[in-house]
Amino acid sequence: GQAVREYQDFLASGKQEIKKEADGPSVVVKSNNSPSTPIADAIASLGDGEDVVLTPGSPLPPTLGNRESYPIYVAVPPMELDDFIKNLPDDWKPRIEDFVFLSGGNICGAIEPVLKTYGYARDSMSQLLCGGFTTPDTSIGKPKDLSCKVGIDAQGEDKWAGETAACGKWAGAIQERFESHGIRCKTGFYREWRRLMWERAAFDAVFNLIGAVRKEPTTIKDVAVYYEQEASDMFWQVTGNLRGWLAVTLTYGFEERLFGLAESMYAEQQCEITEEMYPYMFCAPLNKGSMTIEYLNYAKNDIGLIPGITLPKCDTTPSLMRQGNLRADGAI
Repeated sequence: GQAVREYQDFLASGKQEIKKEADGPSVVVKSNNSPSTPIADAIASLGDGEDVVLTPGSPLPPTLGNRESYPIYVAVPPMELDDFIKNLPDDWKPRIEDFVFLSGGNICGAIEPVLKTYGYARDSMSQLLCGGFTTPDTSIGKPKDLSCKVGIDAQGEDKWAGETAACGKWAGAIQERFESHGIRCKTGFYREWRRLMWERAAFDAVFNLIGAVRKEPTTIKDVAVYYEQEASDMFWQVTGNLRGWLAVTLTYGFEERLFGLAESMYAEQQCEITEEMYPYMFCAPLNKGSMTIEYLNYAKNDIGLIPGITLPKCDTTPSLMRQGNLRADGAI
């Protein structure tokens, strides 16, 4: 399987640790179709003021900061990523190894299926997991860290959840950029980063889906506090499908991390599912579990969400779903 091949490639490479490149002036590619570019703005705001922000197809600078090779953050929305890759100008193609692809959160979603189409979901590509920081209007302030402590491990070290993470050639530069502004950023090899990415994808899919089908506005924290059993059951279905479909196993303690993150950092974020982000929030195998399919059909047929999305047929309704924002014991 793919996981075995990746591990064999890693062993054959003889690598023991990642060479860390320094941060410096970079290119940030933003959408030329959207008036709002929060991720591109956030990444550029963490630089030293010498980044070049441009749109797809614009000429790339021959050098930046006296370097011929520099990070190129592909901060276009996920629904524009396929066209971006498909229509790369000839002068961009030799620079593909410098691309930094972005995943995670309600803005970027899970883009692995798109990257796999072009052979870019691999160890050598730089990728950034974006769920671990805020994306404010940069006229108000810079991004803030969204990671949180969730306890102490057996060695007495702090356990963290929701961290930004990076892999690939430019992992060190990415880490330096974020940590210089107080945002925790893990680095590691692709196979480890990929586990973190799918853990974040599960977080985004499960909490948003279970909260979006309520009659009252519901936050991510509300789901963790009041609908814990529903969310837990759906998470276990998702993790089973990740193992079966992608040979991805989330690391031990994922429930503690996901629920701890939701309760600590997401008291204000409303749950939502949209047609625009559906392919990136519920890409396979996140859309495969029987419970997920029940909730998605309920969201479409009973609540009126995602009317244009074709779903697997489902004749049952969510059996565990409770009405209102109540816990199982009836306490508000």
